[in-house]
Amino acid sequence: MAEFPDCPACSMANTYFDGTNYVCPDCFHEWSGEADVQTEDNTPRDSNGAELQDGDAVTVIKDLKVKGSSMVIKRGTKVRSIRLTDDPTEVDCKIEGSSIVLKTCFLKK
Repeated sequence: MAEFPDCPACSMANTYFDGTNYVCPDCFHEWSGEADVQTEDNTPRDSNGAELQDGDAVTVIKDLKVKGSSMVIKRGTKVRSIRLTDDPTEVDCKIEGSSIVLKTCFLKK
């Protein structure tokens, strides 16, 4: 029996080959057997897609509860001098004297 690759969309193993494409009957995703060459964009971006750099000033777009603390970062809080991390979805900053890591999806430039 032939081995078919798992679905790249839903990771289910219930796939089949219809002659030209692989098909997943669970999520109806179709893909070719060729390896898709996608370049990863490791550029940190804010919620609007603007590129972030070290030292930028950003604004928080949503009230955020800080894990392990009773502190809440209010929407509209201005954060100055952010520092980029190895993970493009996170930035390091200081808010009210505390060093905090924030997700870039909750920030705007």
